[in-house]
Amino acid sequence: MTSAPRLGLAGTLARAFIGSRLTPLLVVGSVLVGLLAIVVLPREEEPQIKVPVFDIFVAMPGTTAAEVESRVSAPLERLTWEIPGVEYVYSTSQPGRAQVVVRYRVGEDPERWSRPAPSTTCRSSR
Repeated sequence: MTSAPRLGLAGTLARAFIGSRLTPLLVVGSVLVGLLAIVVLPREEEPQIKVPVFDIFVAMPGTTAAEVESRVSAPLERLTWEIPGVEYVYSTSQPGRAQVVVRYRVGEDPERWSRPAPSTTCRSSR
């Protein structure tokens, strides 16, 4: 005679819910909370989410993809990572050209970093 297999955590939890009188109540409560969420939560048909993305194209005729990567793509990636607000940078190198895609965080204003900083020079009053 073989003994019944030992149940793990999932089996023990399933056995408890199968035999419990609370299971139907939990299911009905979960469905009601889900329906309430559908009715109460605000939603838009076409939400306006702006994800600023810039594509940088560089032409370097007469070079191999490896040269473009080492001389253009990799340095440009490093430089764009230094810009505040950048979330993602990736590049593609092909013979004679490169493309670098720079994506900012949602809601970030990339124009903010392209404006010159206000002058911090002091004027002496004479």
